[in-house]
Amino acid sequence: MPATRLSGAARALVEAHLPLVRAVLAGVTAHYPRHADREELAQAASLGLVEAAARFDATRGVPFDRWAALRIRGAIVDAVRALDFAPRVLRSAAREAEAARGALEASLGRTPTVEEVAERLGISATALVAMQGKVHRAFVLSLDAAVGGEDGEPVTLGSALMDEVGLQPEQVLEQRERAGYVRDALACLPERLHAVVVGYFLEGHSSADLARSLGVTESRVSQLRTEALTLLRTGIEAQYGAPTAVPAQPSRTAAYRQAAFSAELATRSSYVTRLSAIPAQRRAPEPVGGLRAAG
Repeated sequence: MPATRLSGAARALVEAHLPLVRAVLAGVTAHYPRHADREELAQAASLGLVEAAARFDATRGVPFDRWAALRIRGAIVDAVRALDFAPRVLRSAAREAEAARGALEASLGRTPTVEEVAERLGISATALVAMQGKVHRAFVLSLDAAVGGEDGEPVTLGSALMDEVGLQPEQVLEQRERAGYVRDALACLPERLHAVVVGYFLEGHSSADLARSLGVTESRVSQLRTEALTLLRTGIEAQYGAPTAVPAQPSRTAAYRQAAFSAELATRSSYVTRLSAIPAQRRAPEPVGGLRAAG
């Protein structure tokens, strides 16, 4: 009920009995369901106080604090029921099962079995398990509910469930796509450049070993490595930008080689095959020691 509709006397009652709201809330705290938001219940309790003040009749001889406490508690119960997905019959059956389990545990001195609890309730074990399943499915947790603290900061259930260490699905896809481009780019490299990159970075050969195998100087191996890395980096970056146009007149310039390499890389595989773990097909390279000397 809006506060503007309250009389002056009713408004005075509300203001004077605001501490009663906190007192009633504290009295029923143990009965809060875990999914119930405390702020929502506090708001419902406050509205219960307003309603009690609006309907209070002093001529009946009932003290306002007793009348208001009943209305506040009723408002809280209504709010809890509104948040509960389980019907009252199911909740009642669950309480009976819990009471039976507690009584058996006290008499047996151990945790009773499902069959023992079901026998005490006069139902089958299958019916008991089905009832417990319905209760669990109706159980709701608030993702904003605090479940602890870390370094003085509250930790909510939602933040605890979120994996901040592992990669998100879109990050996994991005990494797999980039890995696919790297495989394709290696497959598109000219043979000598491919041999240098694979031999140096993947097989662990030194520049001197590569120089002897290819019949060139170590300085030339360094040049080939730089050329290959430039092709790889620029070619992969081109796949995330505007398509690279190959010049109409082929030439031996670096620009033409780069454009041709990027264009070949763009058509090497599809999006689906890039995300797969199967490397692009290429003739298996010979060991470094068996490569032909560079001309």
